[in-house]
Amino acid sequence: MPTETAWAKINLALHVRKRRADGYHEIESLFAFARDGDDLAFAPADDLTLAIDGPFAAGLDAGRGNLVIRAAEALRETFGIAAGARLTLTKNLPVAAGIGGGSADAAAAIRLLARQWQIDLGDPRVGAIAAALGADVPACLVSRTLRGEGRGDALDLIDGSALAGMALLLVNPRIGLGTGPVFAGWDLVDRGPLEHGDPLAAALAGRNDLEAPAVALVPAIGDLVASLGALEDVVLARMSGSGATCFALFGHDAARAAAAAAIRARWPDHWCLETALK
Repeated sequence: MPTETAWAKINLALHVRKRRADGYHEIESLFAFARDGDDLAFAPADDLTLAIDGPFAAGLDAGRGNLVIRAAEALRETFGIAAGARLTLTKNLPVAAGIGGGSADAAAAIRLLARQWQIDLGDPRVGAIAAALGADVPACLVSRTLRGEGRGDALDLIDGSALAGMALLLVNPRIGLGTGPVFAGWDLVDRGPLEHGDPLAAALAGRNDLEAPAVALVPAIGDLVASLGALEDVVLARMSGSGATCFALFGHDAARAAAAAAIRARWPDHWCLETALK
């Protein structure tokens, strides 16, 4: 059965520069992606359907409002596809967690169905579909190290070879956090641009401007970032996206394993994933 991974998105840095008249915000972000994520499977069918399983499937709507179905319907309509698909989404990642979620799932649907329906991913109509589905979908469609500006969908591919394989720990307090309330809590202060050049150096010099409003809503995020930052051999610890998932990068796998053990001992109820950057 053909499958596609919806790789977890990590904002190594996220600078919010201003609020736009259309309700979005001007941002500058460094996107990287983990080697793990949700899984999407395809089977041929006359109709277009979606089933959702996995550890974070509870409460998710598999109907027409789901971004996976919306992505599939947009592809069918735009490219005149008569065939359907029976899609199964295995939800391995927490929902409303700042690591891609529905955006990554929609992007995976586009990649998977484009292969099955012989659609060129380079066709500008595919990019337009991704952008219409949400600000993070274009980045998740590429799922490589990127610099994003504008809404986050004006993308430049950057050399992420030095990041590839870097040990990554993801931790979530199992508290869903909507993007809207976090952005609404941003204090409107422009704290300056994101550096260009080496992505790790830029990330280390950068910040996540959504961390403070997220902590105001979920104080546990502040404790988590501080604890990750205090771990041995940590390179960078920060909240991803609008939260509540936090991440830590390490120079080697053994440090990540020791960190994961310490986090699990302190917060046994937290979701914790040992992975690496792709």
